[in-house]
Amino acid sequence: MALTKVSPSLFATTNNITSVTVGGSANTISLTFDSNGVITGASNNAVSVANTAITGNIISSQIASVSGSVITANTIANSAIQTGAVENYMSAAGLGFGMRNRIINGAMVIDQRNAGASVTANNDVFGVDRFKFVASQSSKLTVQQNAGSVTPPTGFSNYLGYTSSSAYSVLSSDFFFITQNIEGFNTADLAWGTANAATVTLSFRVYSSLTGTFGGALRNSASNRSYPFSYTISSANTWTTISVTIAGDTSGTWIGATNGIGLQLALSLGMGSTYNGTANAWASANYASVTGATSVVGTNGATFYITGVQLEKGSTATSFDYRPFGTELALCQRYYQRNFNPTYAGIGTASSAVLIPRLPVVMRVAPTVSALTTANIDLFGVGSANASSTTFDNQSTTGFRAYYGGMSGSTFGQPGHLTNDAIQASAEL
Repeated sequence: MALTKVSPSLFATTNNITSVTVGGSANTISLTFDSNGVITGASNNAVSVANTAITGNIISSQIASVSGSVITANTIANSAIQTGAVENYMSAAGLGFGMRNRIINGAMVIDQRNAGASVTANNDVFGVDRFKFVASQSSKLTVQQNAGSVTPPTGFSNYLGYTSSSAYSVLSSDFFFITQNIEGFNTADLAWGTANAATVTLSFRVYSSLTGTFGGALRNSASNRSYPFSYTISSANTWTTISVTIAGDTSGTWIGATNGIGLQLALSLGMGSTYNGTANAWASANYASVTGATSVVGTNGATFYITGVQLEKGSTATSFDYRPFGTELALCQRYYQRNFNPTYAGIGTASSAVLIPRLPVVMRVAPTVSALTTANIDLFGVGSANASSTTFDNQSTTGFRAYYGGMSGSTFGQPGHLTNDAIQASAEL
């Protein structure tokens, strides 16, 4: 297609002509002029116009290529790039860029306490690492990693499953919810409690035998600021992807860069009216769900499975932030560790021993240490011995000291090590 030169003066004296289109449908040039005949816009899939502003929308199908030199730093507005596009691209390409997901063990892969076994979901019981159950009544549910053995959603191998043990009618003061307390060091950049509070998005996959409206909340460490939210499960026994965007709280007291609770996530399985609030609004109250939400504990045998839990800064849910297994385990061990296998520092007498374990991961605070079972200790070159009593002291974020009494067969100075899973250290929030 040939172009013919057109004098701008023509349009300067012809006020009725403001645009010209040349060519057929496959190769069209459109020029727009102002009243002085100056080109103010141009578009074509085969023609570029230098130093001319182009107004309106640019259709992607009309762009064959863009030279790298055309786009310079800071020339593209944030609004020109779809939210989440960069994060999704980097994730797909395996490019890490910090701790995008503030939830630890969101894919439910680490289960140090239960090793996949079913346990009763009483108050403060962890179903898997970092996910604790908070309950006002005992023995209303059981919890297990991969409970019911259903197929996890695409991209996941594990989930956390709760099963109701009865049809319990929730009282006004009752509460049953799953929670993860997020450390202040991992939420300080959100700047909640200030005018610069950042928006966050919570996303997860959920599967339940019940349908309807379900509830949860984000809360501060004092539980006197809360944001109840609702979500819908429309199809029973089907994995459903949930996304909830929450504007950051500009009021209240939120712990900053400390090792305390920076933010609490609550997901309700049954909530009394005292702890229910209006959805989608910050409140100066202790809410953990929304009014009218479905009660899982209210139906005998009801199930509630969840995985892929992610809380991230921004207004759009991005792809799940997978971390290497070793990294996820270390993040969990900051709060809970077990199964130590230290050597003896020495044998005090013929019937006692001292062990000084060094923790593989520095813990959040000096842990609470307790014995899980009767300690069996292998005495190198002599045999094994069981201890009838265990006490602990000198706890720190990096280790502690264990005293074992009532042993038989030990010799002064005889080295040895634990042969069973006999100690746990907890620094949970």
